[in-house]
Parts: sequence; C-alpha cells; structure tokens
Amino acid sequence: AMKLLYAPGACSIGIHVLMEELGKPYEGVAVSLRDGAQFKPEFTSVNPKSKVPTLVDDEGTVRTEFPAIAYWLARTNPFANLLPDNIDLQARALELMDYCVATIHMQGFSRIFRAANYSPNAAHEPAVKARGTEIAEKGFAELNTALAGKDYAVGPFSIADAALFY
Repeated sequence: AMKLLYAPGACSIGIHVLMEELGKPYEGVAVSLRDGAQFKPEFTSVNPKSKVPTLVDDEGTVRTEFPAIAYWLARTNPFANLLPDNIDLQARALELMDYCVATIHMQGFSRIFRAANYSPNAAHEPAVKARGTEIAEKGFAELNTALAGKDYAVGPFSIADAALFY
C-alpha cells in the first residue's frame, strides 16, 4: 500500500482528502512538525526536503510537493475524475491549486505561523504576521470570487478543491 507522510494541521491534509477520495489502501504516517520530526533521519532519508506531504507509492517511488502529488494521483487514477478532461478547466484547477499552495499557504500562513523564520529580530514578528494575514485575506477574497455560485472550483470535486480545503 502507498504511504502518506503528513502533518496534522498542515496543507498535507489536502492530499489526505484525495487519498480518501480514491478509496485505495494507504498508510497514513503523522509527522510532528512541532517536534522537528521532519528534520530527523527517519524522515530525511525518505524526503531530504523535510516537508510534508510526502507520498511513497506502491513501487517505493517518493513523490513530494502538494501540486505534483495531487496531479500524479489524478492522472494515475482516472476513474476518480479528480482532474477535468477539458484543458481550460485543467489549467484553471492547476492555477487555483498553485495559488493556494504557493501564495496563501507558503507566503501567508507561513508568516502567520512561523514568523520567526522571516526575521532574526523577534520585535519584527508582529509585522511579519500582519503581512501574512494581509496575503491570506487577499487570497481568501480571490478564492471567494473564483468560487462564487459554485460548489467546487472547476466543476465536480477536483485536486484544486483538495488544496482549497486547507
């Protein structure tokens, strides 16, 4: 069975959602980011990037980065319809997923939850958190517009919705 290394409360929950949606057997392995488990040899021997999500497929191939894992799951499991057939809708799904992961999560949330990573001076942390909040709020406004009147991002449930979920 595949193995998903994830962290509770992190964006890897979106990949967890996709794994459940597929209904295939997998092992979920919680990684405690608070305890620094992602920097320990047990994790870095699998993913030297020290990041979740990390997916190990049935053949032992390691896949990393949310968009790449989500895309791979969609393309290798066409029965689940996790990516629309229409090229324009595919592009829109990838656009929304990237915006969630690269902008809202990595620029907004990371400043809010890990302000110390952005300045050696603790006195600057409130300003860093405030900037993260601005980025996240702008992102939420964009997503609110993109989702107006829709149940899902690009038609039926897709990989974009898994990224939006977090």
